[in-house]
Amino acid sequence: MAEWSALSFSSSSVPSTSLAAYQQDPQAVGGSLLLSALLSALPLVTVFVLLGAFRLKAQWAALSGLAVALVVAVAGFSMPVGQALLAASHGVVFGLFPILWIVVNALWVYNMTVATGHFDVLRRSFGSLSSDTRTQAILVAFCFGGLLEALAGFGAPVAITSVMLMALGFKPLKAAVVALVANTAPVAFGAMGVPVITLARVSGLPLDQVASVVGRQTPLLAVFVPLILVFIVDGKRGLREAWAPALVSGVAFAVGQFATSNYVSVELTDIVASFLGAIAIVVMARLRPGAVWAARSPATASVGATTGSTSGGVDTATPVPDTPAEVRRAYAPYVVIVAVFALAQVPGIKGAVDSLKIAFSWPGLDVVDAAGKPSSTTMFSLTWFSTAGTLMVVAGVLVALLLRVGAGRAAATWWRTVVELRWAIVTVTGVLALAYVMNASAQTTAIGLLIAGAGGALAFLSPVLGWFAVAVTGSDTSANALFGSLQVTAANGAGLPPDLLAAANSSGGVLGKMLSPQNLTIAAVAVKMEGEEGTLLRKVIGWSLGMLVVLSGIIALQATPVLGWMLP
Repeated sequence: MAEWSALSFSSSSVPSTSLAAYQQDPQAVGGSLLLSALLSALPLVTVFVLLGAFRLKAQWAALSGLAVALVVAVAGFSMPVGQALLAASHGVVFGLFPILWIVVNALWVYNMTVATGHFDVLRRSFGSLSSDTRTQAILVAFCFGGLLEALAGFGAPVAITSVMLMALGFKPLKAAVVALVANTAPVAFGAMGVPVITLARVSGLPLDQVASVVGRQTPLLAVFVPLILVFIVDGKRGLREAWAPALVSGVAFAVGQFATSNYVSVELTDIVASFLGAIAIVVMARLRPGAVWAARSPATASVGATTGSTSGGVDTATPVPDTPAEVRRAYAPYVVIVAVFALAQVPGIKGAVDSLKIAFSWPGLDVVDAAGKPSSTTMFSLTWFSTAGTLMVVAGVLVALLLRVGAGRAAATWWRTVVELRWAIVTVTGVLALAYVMNASAQTTAIGLLIAGAGGALAFLSPVLGWFAVAVTGSDTSANALFGSLQVTAANGAGLPPDLLAAANSSGGVLGKMLSPQNLTIAAVAVKMEGEEGTLLRKVIGWSLGMLVVLSGIIALQATPVLGWMLP
């Protein structure tokens, strides 16, 4: 995910305007870092227990966690009530802009394609590549989802691909789980590389150095993610019958991610990798047309409408293939999205749209860190035109023109999308308010410092720190902004490579994405399972923790001569 956070601003840009500023103290509870960290974990424990054990709806779990975070901030960390509430309001606004602004507009474009029938054509076109559900999971959730993550992030890949999978015949729960698990490997380089760019900025390390190391960690996950998707879809039989396209697609994606991040462009990393992963499957299907995973069913590949009559009560309707023009129009919205986002990255245009910016210190919120320097948690910044949500509006207007959707119908579809997301809006804003209270009061810092003090075990635990931050905020960028410099400081103290631990923060973070409450909510809303976020959490937590253990082991070995040769 791949996202931009106000937390990524340097603290020097935030003025302290009050003589009574709240000073963060990560050891506020009894002067003990351990006690402070344990108390700080209560808001997160509250959210996950209410979701997973008590199966409470996500919006109520998020609001409960926020209430606990406020109590801990005020009673445990001596944060003034007014400052704590202001920090929460800061998080609410950031949840609305840019996060929900992106999600709403991405789903709006999708809803227009559904309303006009063009999404059905797209679904049949994907079916024409292969009617095998395991192959479709790789193509849609992993490859197409990776492209969406590269362009937008912020939950859009999960929202769009999970609905596409349902349209292809997947049951809602399975579609959501596949979409969530697939949205891992692309996250570190999502949104045109913003998470890695932010990591380099806050850690003080060269961008090419950080990107190079991340590009030697996340591709190792990419190799196995399609295999996991095949297993989720069809168990052991799926692995036995469809391991070849899964492995080839994973390897192609991994090679593309490694090569592009190391030798071409950080911004284009996931775009190249996603296209290579999809092309690999298409080429394999052409070379092995008789393979079971390459099965193509005319009934799902080309049927558009039906014509015919009934005779003796028997329907004699015959399928009518979608015309090439209809297929082109069905793909047009995604071509438009790619074009709009790519155009926004052109150097001359990028500078102009990035300059259209809203930035200010949050009114009344005055926080300084333990050293007495102004905290970046008080700064709100939004590049309102170049943010993915606004670009999706531009793309949506063009899509409406292409699909001949009138202004009134387009506006009604947008409002219907907002109404459908009303509980997701409560959940996302609640979670972001929780995160901002934890950040401003030093709860997050207390947990981070405790993990960072692990000494020799730090290389193994450093991905856990990123995983934890993304699980809370839903943002790899925010996780890098929070802990990037902390990882470097801890690495220097432990005698470990700073770039290795900084990269581990981002690489570990991608595995927390599927657990973040807002991502769970987005998936649940997309597949019409509102209130079942706890069910999704139980389905994906095992995959998240399992891959985290593997990645942590790899990174720990990269800190030794065993796998040290992998580093640049």
